[in-house]
Amino acid sequence: MTVSMPRSLFAFSIFYGGMVCIAGVLGNKQVALGPLSGIGPLVGLGPLAVEAGIFAFLLLVVVSSAVAELHGRAIANRLVQIGFVPLIASILLSIIVLAAPAATEMDPARAEAFAMMMGGTPRIWLGGIIAYGISQTLNVTIFAALKGQEGERLLWLRAGIASVLSQIVDTLLFITIAFAGVFPIGELLMGQMISKILLSAILVPPLIYLFVALGRKLDAKPLEA
Repeated sequence: MTVSMPRSLFAFSIFYGGMVCIAGVLGNKQVALGPLSGIGPLVGLGPLAVEAGIFAFLLLVVVSSAVAELHGRAIANRLVQIGFVPLIASILLSIIVLAAPAATEMDPARAEAFAMMMGGTPRIWLGGIIAYGISQTLNVTIFAALKGQEGERLLWLRAGIASVLSQIVDTLLFITIAFAGVFPIGELLMGQMISKILLSAILVPPLIYLFVALGRKLDAKPLEA
Protein backbone atom coordinates (compact mmCIF):
# COMPACT_ATOMS: atom_id res chain seq x y z
CA MET A 1 0.00 0.00 0.00
CA THR A 2 1.30 3.43 -0.94
CA VAL A 3 0.82 6.21 1.60
CA SER A 4 1.17 9.79 0.42
CA MET A 5 2.22 12.49 2.89
CA PRO A 6 3.09 16.12 2.20
CA ARG A 7 6.84 16.64 2.34
CA SER A 8 6.45 19.76 4.45
CA LEU A 9 4.45 17.92 7.10
CA PHE A 10 7.02 15.11 7.23
CA ALA A 11 9.96 17.52 7.52
CA PHE A 12 8.28 19.91 9.93
CA SER A 13 7.17 17.06 12.21
CA ILE A 14 10.74 15.81 12.61
CA PHE A 15 12.01 19.34 13.20
CA TYR A 16 9.20 20.03 15.69
CA GLY A 17 10.03 16.95 17.76
CA GLY A 18 13.67 17.99 17.98
CA MET A 19 12.79 21.50 19.13
CA VAL A 20 10.44 20.11 21.81
CA CYS A 21 13.35 18.16 23.32
CA ILE A 22 16.10 20.77 23.01
CA ALA A 23 14.02 23.64 24.43
CA GLY A 24 14.32 22.32 27.97
CA VAL A 25 18.08 21.86 27.67
CA LEU A 26 18.66 25.34 26.28
CA GLY A 27 16.49 26.74 29.06
CA ASN A 28 19.31 26.07 31.53
CA LYS A 29 21.08 29.18 30.28
CA GLN A 30 19.85 32.74 30.56
CA VAL A 31 20.87 35.22 27.89
CA ALA A 32 20.92 39.00 28.16
CA LEU A 33 18.74 41.15 25.94
CA GLY A 34 19.63 44.80 26.10
CA PRO A 35 22.58 47.05 25.31
CA LEU A 36 24.88 44.01 25.04
CA SER A 37 22.77 42.62 22.22
CA GLY A 38 21.96 45.95 20.64
CA ILE A 39 18.25 45.53 21.29
CA GLY A 40 17.95 47.70 24.39
CA PRO A 41 18.59 51.08 22.74
CA LEU A 42 15.97 50.23 20.13
CA VAL A 43 13.17 49.79 22.63
CA GLY A 44 14.46 51.93 25.47
CA LEU A 45 14.87 49.03 27.86
CA GLY A 46 17.80 48.00 30.01
CA PRO A 47 19.25 44.48 29.93
CA LEU A 48 16.67 41.75 30.35
CA ALA A 49 17.38 38.11 31.12
CA VAL A 50 15.49 35.42 29.25
CA GLU A 51 15.98 31.67 29.30
CA ALA A 52 17.53 30.52 26.02
CA GLY A 53 14.89 27.85 25.50
CA ILE A 54 12.68 30.62 24.15
CA PHE A 55 14.48 30.41 20.81
CA ALA A 56 13.52 26.76 20.37
CA PHE A 57 10.03 27.50 21.68
CA LEU A 58 9.54 30.29 19.16
CA LEU A 59 10.49 27.84 16.43
CA LEU A 60 7.77 25.52 17.77
CA VAL A 61 5.32 28.40 17.50
CA VAL A 62 6.43 29.18 13.95
CA VAL A 63 6.29 25.55 12.81
CA SER A 64 2.84 24.92 14.28
CA SER A 65 1.57 28.14 12.67
CA ALA A 66 3.14 27.20 9.33
CA VAL A 67 1.47 23.77 9.49
CA ALA A 68 -1.86 25.44 10.28
CA GLU A 69 -1.38 27.73 7.29
CA LEU A 70 -0.45 24.92 4.92
CA HIS A 71 -2.51 21.98 6.19
CA GLY A 72 -5.21 23.37 8.48
CA ARG A 73 -5.91 23.73 12.18
CA ALA A 74 -6.72 20.07 12.83
CA ILE A 75 -3.36 18.86 11.51
CA ALA A 76 -1.51 21.57 13.46
CA ASN A 77 -3.28 20.57 16.67
CA ARG A 78 -2.38 16.93 16.01
CA LEU A 79 1.26 17.99 15.64
CA VAL A 80 1.10 19.72 19.03
CA GLN A 81 -0.47 16.63 20.61
CA ILE A 82 2.17 14.30 19.14
CA GLY A 83 4.78 16.68 20.56
CA PHE A 84 3.91 15.38 24.02
CA VAL A 85 5.56 12.07 23.11
CA PRO A 86 9.17 13.32 22.72
CA LEU A 87 8.65 15.84 25.54
CA ILE A 88 7.56 13.24 28.10
CA ALA A 89 10.02 10.65 26.80
CA SER A 90 12.92 13.10 27.19
CA ILE A 91 11.86 13.88 30.77
CA LEU A 92 11.60 10.18 31.66
CA LEU A 93 14.99 9.45 30.10
CA SER A 94 16.50 12.36 32.03
CA ILE A 95 15.14 10.95 35.29
CA ILE A 96 16.51 7.48 34.50
CA VAL A 97 19.96 8.75 33.49
CA LEU A 98 20.18 11.04 36.52
CA ALA A 99 19.28 8.13 38.81
CA ALA A 100 21.91 5.85 37.26
CA PRO A 101 25.32 5.99 38.98
CA ALA A 102 28.06 7.81 37.10
CA ALA A 103 30.98 5.77 35.83
CA THR A 104 34.05 5.90 38.07
CA GLU A 105 36.06 7.18 35.10
CA MET A 106 33.83 10.24 34.74
CA ASP A 107 35.22 13.53 36.01
CA PRO A 108 33.25 14.36 39.23
CA ALA A 109 33.03 18.00 38.19
CA ARG A 110 31.39 17.01 34.91
CA ALA A 111 29.01 14.64 36.68
CA GLU A 112 27.98 17.40 39.08
CA ALA A 113 27.51 19.88 36.23
CA PHE A 114 25.41 17.39 34.29
CA ALA A 115 23.19 16.73 37.29
CA MET A 116 22.77 20.45 37.89
CA MET A 117 21.87 21.17 34.25
CA MET A 118 19.58 18.21 33.57
CA GLY A 119 17.99 17.93 37.00
CA GLY A 120 14.59 19.35 37.79
CA THR A 121 11.79 19.13 40.32
CA PRO A 122 8.42 17.51 39.60
CA ARG A 123 6.90 20.99 39.64
CA ILE A 124 9.28 22.22 36.94
CA TRP A 125 8.63 19.20 34.74
CA LEU A 126 4.87 19.41 35.29
CA GLY A 127 4.92 23.14 34.57
CA GLY A 128 6.78 22.55 31.33
CA ILE A 129 4.32 19.91 30.13
CA ILE A 130 1.22 21.95 30.99
CA ALA A 131 2.61 25.21 29.63
CA TYR A 132 3.66 23.52 26.38
CA GLY A 133 0.29 21.93 25.72
CA ILE A 134 -1.88 24.92 26.54
CA SER A 135 0.29 27.62 24.96
CA GLN A 136 0.94 25.71 21.72
CA THR A 137 -2.73 24.82 21.35
CA LEU A 138 -3.63 28.44 22.02
CA ASN A 139 -1.16 29.59 19.36
CA VAL A 140 -2.73 27.33 16.73
CA THR A 141 -6.26 28.32 17.80
CA ILE A 142 -5.59 32.06 17.61
CA PHE A 143 -3.67 31.78 14.34
CA ALA A 144 -6.44 29.73 12.71
CA ALA A 145 -9.17 32.04 14.02
CA LEU A 146 -7.40 35.10 12.63
CA LYS A 147 -6.92 33.35 9.30
CA GLY A 148 -10.63 32.69 9.20
CA GLN A 149 -11.22 36.43 9.46
CA GLU A 150 -8.38 37.68 7.26
CA GLY A 151 -8.07 34.85 4.75
CA GLU A 152 -4.60 34.63 3.22
CA ARG A 153 -3.64 38.20 4.12
CA LEU A 154 -1.44 39.54 6.92
CA LEU A 155 0.40 36.28 7.61
CA TRP A 156 3.06 38.11 9.63
CA LEU A 157 0.46 39.83 11.82
CA ARG A 158 -1.54 36.68 12.47
CA ALA A 159 1.58 34.76 13.44
CA GLY A 160 2.90 37.62 15.58
CA ILE A 161 -0.34 38.09 17.53
CA ALA A 162 -0.75 34.36 18.13
CA SER A 163 2.86 34.05 19.26
CA VAL A 164 2.74 37.01 21.66
CA LEU A 165 -0.47 35.86 23.34
CA SER A 166 0.67 32.25 23.61
CA GLN A 167 4.02 33.34 25.06
CA ILE A 168 2.26 35.37 27.76
CA VAL A 169 0.16 32.33 28.72
CA ASP A 170 3.19 30.04 28.59
CA THR A 171 5.14 32.30 30.95
CA LEU A 172 2.25 32.68 33.39
CA LEU A 173 1.61 28.96 33.55
CA PHE A 174 5.20 27.72 33.76
CA ILE A 175 6.55 30.20 36.30
CA THR A 176 3.44 29.98 38.49
CA ILE A 177 3.36 26.18 38.52
CA ALA A 178 7.13 25.77 38.90
CA PHE A 179 8.04 28.54 41.34
CA ALA A 180 4.97 30.02 43.10
CA GLY A 181 5.55 29.82 46.85
CA VAL A 182 9.25 29.08 46.40
CA PHE A 183 10.23 32.73 45.92
CA PRO A 184 8.53 35.98 44.80
CA ILE A 185 7.76 35.56 41.10
CA GLY A 186 6.40 39.00 40.16
CA GLU A 187 9.66 40.45 38.83
CA LEU A 188 10.56 37.21 37.05
CA LEU A 189 7.15 37.08 35.38
CA MET A 190 7.39 40.66 34.15
CA GLY A 191 10.92 40.32 32.83
CA GLN A 192 10.19 37.06 31.01
CA MET A 193 6.99 38.40 29.47
CA ILE A 194 8.65 41.58 28.16
CA SER A 195 11.55 39.61 26.74
CA LYS A 196 9.37 36.97 25.07
CA ILE A 197 6.95 39.54 23.63
CA LEU A 198 9.91 41.45 22.20
CA LEU A 199 11.44 38.32 20.66
CA SER A 200 8.07 37.21 19.26
CA ALA A 201 7.54 40.57 17.61
CA ILE A 202 11.02 40.59 16.06
CA LEU A 203 11.58 36.95 15.08
CA VAL A 204 8.21 35.38 14.32
CA PRO A 205 7.04 37.57 11.37
CA PRO A 206 10.07 36.88 9.13
CA LEU A 207 10.34 33.24 10.23
CA ILE A 208 6.72 32.43 9.40
CA TYR A 209 7.22 33.59 5.82
CA LEU A 210 10.40 31.51 5.60
CA PHE A 211 8.73 28.31 6.86
CA VAL A 212 5.57 28.73 4.80
CA ALA A 213 7.65 29.34 1.66
CA LEU A 214 9.82 26.32 2.48
CA GLY A 215 6.73 24.19 3.07
CA ARG A 216 5.18 25.16 -0.26
CA LYS A 217 8.43 24.37 -2.03
CA LEU A 218 8.65 20.96 -0.35
CA ASP A 219 5.04 20.20 -1.19
CA ALA A 220 5.64 20.75 -4.90
CA LYS A 221 6.47 17.04 -4.95
CA PRO A 222 4.63 14.60 -2.61
CA LEU A 223 6.54 12.18 -0.46
CA GLU A 224 5.62 8.54 -1.04
CA ALA A 225 6.48 5.60 1.16
